[in-house]
Amino acid sequence: MIKAALLFSGVLGVAWMPAIAVAGSETDSLQRAIQIAIDQDPWLTGSASIETALENEAIASAQLPDPQISLKAGNLPVDTFDLNQEGMTQFSVGISQKFPRGDSLALAKQQKQQLAAQQPMLRQDREARVEATVSQLWLEATRAQLSIERIERDRSLFEQLADVAEVSYASAFGMTRQDDVVRAQLELTRLEDRLTDLRQQQEAVERQLSEWLGSEAIMPVVADFPGLELEEPKLFTAVERPNRQAWYERVRYHPAVLAVDKSIDAMEIGVDAARQQYKPEWGVSAQYGYREDDPMGGRRSDLFSVGVAFDLPVFTENRQDKNVAAAASRHEAVRYERETLVRELIAQLETNWVKLARLDERLTLYTQRLLPELSEQAEASLNAYNNDDGDFPEAVRARIDETNASVELIGLKAQRLKVISDINYLLSQGTSSR
Repeated sequence: MIKAALLFSGVLGVAWMPAIAVAGSETDSLQRAIQIAIDQDPWLTGSASIETALENEAIASAQLPDPQISLKAGNLPVDTFDLNQEGMTQFSVGISQKFPRGDSLALAKQQKQQLAAQQPMLRQDREARVEATVSQLWLEATRAQLSIERIERDRSLFEQLADVAEVSYASAFGMTRQDDVVRAQLELTRLEDRLTDLRQQQEAVERQLSEWLGSEAIMPVVADFPGLELEEPKLFTAVERPNRQAWYERVRYHPAVLAVDKSIDAMEIGVDAARQQYKPEWGVSAQYGYREDDPMGGRRSDLFSVGVAFDLPVFTENRQDKNVAAAASRHEAVRYERETLVRELIAQLETNWVKLARLDERLTLYTQRLLPELSEQAEASLNAYNNDDGDFPEAVRARIDETNASVELIGLKAQRLKVISDINYLLSQGTSSR
């Protein structure tokens, strides 16, 4: 009988090995991709423009209102329009200046400055998000590529096995049956379908990468996953999960949290600015009036006027009181927004803590027990078939199980690195002037 053992000699003993040949450039390639994505992100450029606009608005909002000039011809006699007929007729020029309430100008400037200071925090958060997003897409594309390589390596073996089964059946030698030939061809068809699905996944991810990388979206061929490392390995290698206070100490300096802190400061200033409405708004004015000589040629004295005006914020119940209450409510709303954000970050960290622990357990199980056992089973099934003591479908199924487990191991590696990418984003630290 023509046996399939020769086809698997020198291959079956290493087929289960999960490690792919590691090249030294995978991490560097990912880092370059991340840097390209950050450099080409229009959101970051827009944020810098917003910061510049707010800084300019801060300077402008601290300035006094423009003075007003008035020109007037007053008390003209309508019967003759003679300028020297009446003593009250005069040409006057005046200037007035308003002074806003209390410290409202200084507070308006401070509020704009706080909002401007929020933009660097938002950019830091955006960069961390871009890094996590590109890493996730990169890992998904790498998973698809490595899975394709693993299945294509086994497809050639199945093709040879199908050929051997067909020759053996055609020669009517041995125990090979027609359904063995059909089964071998069926498994080849399934592998082709799986490869098509994986290629579709890889192409879809590469198209998603084009959003961030533009013309650099076609991922280079890599030999293995990039070496992503945890930023805080001690937190995730401990036997006991860190308590919420420990998580809080890590997320309190997250750039997204620091950005909300700036909003809280701005809203607090807004409350102080609303309280300035209880203070009067002042205005000063000066006016010079020129008068023509009287009809007899006598000189009339010119006139000068000066005055101060201010309003009386007396009826405050439906205006000032409500404005202060509204500002205080906005301040409280942002404080609750910060609390919600912190809770979300902590919950995500705790979830990823559990995910990482379980993925490490599964990876250990796959590499130390499952894949070696499947390899032994595949070899034993093949040997039994070669010795006319085994079933052909069982030998094929054992080989398929080994292939599936190897592809699943690639997926587990990708999941673990995705979790690490999420964790690194959650643990990212911003810089603040607070």
